[in-house]
Amino acid sequence: MVYAASWTGGVCPCWFCWTSQQPSIPSITVSFLEGRSQMVSLGNTCSAPQPLTCGVLQGSVLSPMLFNIYMKPLGEIIRSFRVRCHLYADDIQLCHSFPPVTKEAVQVLNRCLAAVSDWMRANKLKLNPDKIEVLLVSRKAEQGIGLQPVLDGVALPLKTQVRSLGVPLDSSSSLEPQVSAVARGAFAQLRLVRQLRPFLGKSDLATVVQAPVTSRLDYCNALYVGLPLKTAQKLQLVQRAAARLITGAAYRERTIPLLSQLHWLPICYQAQFKVLVLTYKALNGSGPIYLSERISSYEPGRSLRSSGEALLSVPPASQARLVRMRDRAFSVVAPRLWNTLPRDIRQAPTLLSFRKALKTWLCAQAFNE
Repeated sequence: MVYAASWTGGVCPCWFCWTSQQPSIPSITVSFLEGRSQMVSLGNTCSAPQPLTCGVLQGSVLSPMLFNIYMKPLGEIIRSFRVRCHLYADDIQLCHSFPPVTKEAVQVLNRCLAAVSDWMRANKLKLNPDKIEVLLVSRKAEQGIGLQPVLDGVALPLKTQVRSLGVPLDSSSSLEPQVSAVARGAFAQLRLVRQLRPFLGKSDLATVVQAPVTSRLDYCNALYVGLPLKTAQKLQLVQRAAARLITGAAYRERTIPLLSQLHWLPICYQAQFKVLVLTYKALNGSGPIYLSERISSYEPGRSLRSSGEALLSVPPASQARLVRMRDRAFSVVAPRLWNTLPRDIRQAPTLLSFRKALKTWLCAQAFNE
């Protein structure tokens, strides 16, 4: 059996361009939702159209906006259990931290998942336990024993790796799967681009490399700050290969001058650049709230020369418990990097001026200019 939807009515996008009177928001919403029907097609036979009483048209601008409004109570339900959540359209992430000796966290998650399931069932949605992935980030792998959440009587197994917005995350937060996947995919794209090199000029070749290769290195690169040299070296090899491909340099030629010529920051400095830009946004009210809550201004107890320097407070080690990830936590690495910046960069009036001054300063640090 094949299901086919027949949509009638609605608002034509071009209608807004030619009418002199702007319609009200309620009238647009009502016109968008009403007057739609669907039918069932089986072979050459179609059923009679039946009116639709729920659902929205996919592929339009208004549909995701209405869906976000529809899902807003779900975030409030999750936060009522003191569980943090991130909603990305129809993808929902729950985050809950707890001491390793307590079992109460599982009970909290079970009650939260039960409330989410009840709300979705009451609002004509379904929560599929088979598509739920659970990742436990801890010091020891054996601490996951007995910490499996349960949904509708089904125990949710702990995964060794999950994917968040396309980024593979492992239980130790080493980012090894992510780095390996990025390096493997980037090298594959470089081999394809190399075949076009005889037919493209240098500027065109740089543009072609930018889309499939450099964009891979830039995606979520703030996570790469503080990575071990062995792990970051895989991404650095990709960047060096891309620089040699664009400039036509020999394999044994030093790549630092090539990166300086292309105005490319090395991988570790690119990660620092992204973290510092996020820090500037968080301090100036244009960043996400969950990052703004992780940093605070440094206020000395008495009058010092550091007063009024726009410095940030570095949290003590007790607030970042996992030793392997302490220096990579945003609450730790952001203040440390921010406090090393010159005062004029920290006090830049606009984001554009901050980015320009920051890249110039990082280039001087990376290339000893």
